[in-house]
Amino acid sequence: MENNLKFNNLTQLYQYLDDLVANDASSDELFASSYLRGFISLSASQFGDESQALTTALANDITEKVQAARTELSPDDRIIVKQYWAELSQAFTA
Repeated sequence: MENNLKFNNLTQLYQYLDDLVANDASSDELFASSYLRGFISLSASQFGDESQALTTALANDITEKVQAARTELSPDDRIIVKQYWAELSQAFTA
């Protein structure tokens, strides 16, 4: 995963996630991004539309939803998702 990810809005984040396949991302990265995209979409629908900024409040809501669903994942998958979200959530700064 790239360091210092920066997106102006949700649409750009979705484009980044979509482009992972074309950019030969690892299977762990593809898994974590797909898993998290569902939570991102769920939270985003409560905060606005796809042109909305990536706010700290949105990131906190996603984090809460991921934490609440952690029993869905195996311990190994939980680590993969947690690490990926830790990096991706840094883009949520508005």
